[in-house]
Amino acid sequence: MKSLKQFVSQVAVNKVLGYVDKNPKENLAKFLSASEKVVVNPRDMRAIKMLQSEMKKEQSPWIELIYRFFDHTSPVNQKKFVNNFMINSVVYGIDRRKKLMDNMEVSIPWTILIDPTSKCNLKCTGCWAAEYDKTDELPIETIDRIITEGKELGIYVYLYSGGEPFIRIKDILALCRKHDDCYFSCFTNGTLITEEIAKEISEVGNFAPGISIEGFEHDSDFRRGKGTFAKTIKAMENLKNEGVMFGASLCYHHYNYKEIGSEAFFDFLIDQGVYFTWLFTYMPIGKDADTDLCCRPEEREYMYHKIREFRKTKPLFTMDFWNDGEFVEGCIAGGRNYFHINAHGDVEPCAFVHYSDTNINDVSLLEALHSPIFKAYQRRQPFNGNHLRPCPILDNPDMIAEMVNETHSKSTQPIDKEPPELLVEKCSPIADKWASTADSLWEKSHAKERIRTK
Repeated sequence: MKSLKQFVSQVAVNKVLGYVDKNPKENLAKFLSASEKVVVNPRDMRAIKMLQSEMKKEQSPWIELIYRFFDHTSPVNQKKFVNNFMINSVVYGIDRRKKLMDNMEVSIPWTILIDPTSKCNLKCTGCWAAEYDKTDELPIETIDRIITEGKELGIYVYLYSGGEPFIRIKDILALCRKHDDCYFSCFTNGTLITEEIAKEISEVGNFAPGISIEGFEHDSDFRRGKGTFAKTIKAMENLKNEGVMFGASLCYHHYNYKEIGSEAFFDFLIDQGVYFTWLFTYMPIGKDADTDLCCRPEEREYMYHKIREFRKTKPLFTMDFWNDGEFVEGCIAGGRNYFHINAHGDVEPCAFVHYSDTNINDVSLLEALHSPIFKAYQRRQPFNGNHLRPCPILDNPDMIAEMVNETHSKSTQPIDKEPPELLVEKCSPIADKWASTADSLWEKSHAKERIRTK
């Protein structure tokens, strides 16, 4: 149930939101001022102060992004983002989770990644989902229960992956309508987003798809199949025309990192109407995964520099889940800030960690958060003092074998069950090569920080 303070805050912010929608450039300052009265977390207050400072600059990509959001998304999408994401999740959700964590002695994440189905209409090279049994489906009743129990714990943001989540779009939209105080996103290939579906997404207002794309046509179709790029761009056009906020999910690897990290590609995404980008480096998950796709140290470093450059110049929110470990103190998985539930119900520390000791069909969400492998994660996080080496698979592979064996977790790969020792064998050379580059970047980054704080 919504608290009185939460309700009053939403009324106050929404009143100003109406003015911003009509004239963003004149009324954004009023919106930020109203937001100051709502936030309870010092980090959120710092973000507001940062935006107020950015408004004083002649040109700011952050302010340009906000103007773009208010100019091109529909009023219902704006309202749901502000109410469900900013107020319910970022403001009150964080406060509620903190209080419960202190009382319950359990880590409660900010978001949960859920696979509604293991089915997919594509067969992408190097994707573990391509090797999945195609029969697993998480019942809508189970997903509904997860969200209902999650809200009690202060979790208001839910992500979908798969498989291809849009195979279950009717159920996803039904859950958006039922849980209209939550905010939803997904990782999708975009090929099933028709004009009609884009219109429905716009009408619910609390669903922001993240469309997977791996560069321009040649590089995107390289792993996904001929013609996929064109369908992806059509999906973006459909969402943009309906005033939906949406993003892009970018997997960079040895063969496409230069294109993914190019100014031309980022400008292209902005022109398509993209508001946020999630970046992932290719992970060799599954017995037959092609390690040749993995980035070399100099390629991962290239992306490290490019993303930081674009953050200063492009009106696009960008997060690289490996190279941005220094901003979130390493790995966020294992229930610390997020975890994954696959279509079979297996509760996994991360979408890339296919080992589990718990199934959501047998336990409550709170019981799942007490999973032994989650506890093993949290005892070891961060996995490295250098947060540019955050991952227990790609950067510190001995850790994954240690945690899986300690908790007697089982492989959740239905066909090619991969023992953790094989994962260690594959990833150790990659981790060893990245270590010296990452250590050099870490030292340079923190040398600057030491100079600033003197």
